[in-house]
Amino acid sequence: MSTATATTALEDSHASWRRRLWLALGAILVLRLAALALNPTDLFFDEAQYWTWSLEPAFGYYSKPPLIAWAIALSTGLCGSSEMCIRLPSPIFHTATAAAVYMLGARLYGPRTGFLSALAFATLPGVSLSAGIISTDVPLLLFWALALVAFGAMIEERKPLWPGLLLGAALGLGLNAKYAMAYFVLCAGLYVAFTPHRRWLLADRRLWLGLGIGIALIVPNLAWNASNSFATFSHTADNAKWGGAMFHPGKALEFLGAQFGVFGPVLFGALLVAVWRWWRVGLGDRERVLLAFSLPIIVIVATQAFISRAHANWAAPAYVAATVLVIAVLEREAERRWLRASFWVNGAVMALLIVAVGLAGRFALPGGSDPFARTLGWREVAAATRGKLDAARTAGRPFGAVITDERALTAELLYYMREEPTPVLAWLGRARPQDHYELKRPFSKGAPEPVLLVALRADSTHITDRFDRAAQLSRDALPAGRSVRRRVTFFALEGFRGH
Repeated sequence: MSTATATTALEDSHASWRRRLWLALGAILVLRLAALALNPTDLFFDEAQYWTWSLEPAFGYYSKPPLIAWAIALSTGLCGSSEMCIRLPSPIFHTATAAAVYMLGARLYGPRTGFLSALAFATLPGVSLSAGIISTDVPLLLFWALALVAFGAMIEERKPLWPGLLLGAALGLGLNAKYAMAYFVLCAGLYVAFTPHRRWLLADRRLWLGLGIGIALIVPNLAWNASNSFATFSHTADNAKWGGAMFHPGKALEFLGAQFGVFGPVLFGALLVAVWRWWRVGLGDRERVLLAFSLPIIVIVATQAFISRAHANWAAPAYVAATVLVIAVLEREAERRWLRASFWVNGAVMALLIVAVGLAGRFALPGGSDPFARTLGWREVAAATRGKLDAARTAGRPFGAVITDERALTAELLYYMREEPTPVLAWLGRARPQDHYELKRPFSKGAPEPVLLVALRADSTHITDRFDRAAQLSRDALPAGRSVRRRVTFFALEGFRGH
């Protein structure tokens, strides 16, 4: 076969797999968009908080960098402020991430592996869950995947400038999505340190160009932090919870166990087996780069869980490279039965999640609990709050403000009472703000009174004792799912004496 014929055949192969890719990812996207349209759940309070951020364009917010708010602002500007429109970026971002995973897998192993890797990523249990909500992990994974594509191209092709430009844009936007993007620099450093024949990268101007662009893109957020007492950095440090008792092996095991759910039981099991084998016999070049961008993150977050705590999603970026790695290994070693099993299991989980969310509020688990209770019933809380405000207006003594005792409640009322003119403010009971609302919209002396306090906690004396007059209006048990009641207490307060 001539070189020209071989090149044409390869291009045809890539084109064929790309067509299959777009059909598969397009079908999954349509399914997820339909699921979003039929999703009956209310916004989770983090989602509602991100929506409120989107109304206040800024280069930073209390607990996260700004990209999540920008994405929601774009989506709601085009689509409206419904729950579906707020969540709309998630399935779109995940589809784009799967396409980037294809590019990575096709570059390293060929188009078939790229296709299977993209399909595997799109159906990971963690991705299936994430596609129905809006969170900072969603854009982070896209820019992590694009940065990996750029890094892989930089290794293989020494002349083109575009890998450096793409790397810089991905690093900068990824950092503006979530600071966990900084893991990428650490992983790249470990790869170079343990791969002597790749140390020429340290002298590659494209690498430093990428780092420079990435830093430039995060500078506005750093400036915002500097002007707001480094609020996001303080929150990140608080989230680590390194104070108090150290060493929690149970939490480390819990985190590792949760990864079977995030990545899928077959794929995570295959990853552990592969790591064990490579520990004994060594790594190939392609496996080395993929492992460098996955295993260190899992180890770091597991260590964090051992020291204090860690959420299951904190290692999410690891599974971009790990997906390609595991799919390539299962293909190469002819473990087709395990490959098929992973797709069946993860596909079944995706279908189960879609059906379960569609039936949210209509069923309870065997123990009687509702798995969606935390995302149901907030409309009812807002309706009850509006009822108290309307009654006060009718009586001729309107409330000047609504205050709440929890960030979650502040976020939910701001969203579900977004047409209500009475301001919703946060109670600032500590010297230092602990969330975005305490930082940007705290209740303070001089605010109009009387005040309506909406409280989820059973004991509200830490608030009511700061007023001269406090009258409990009602204590309501409002539905939050089929078998759950959320208890909400309403108080009329006057005569604020200060914190």
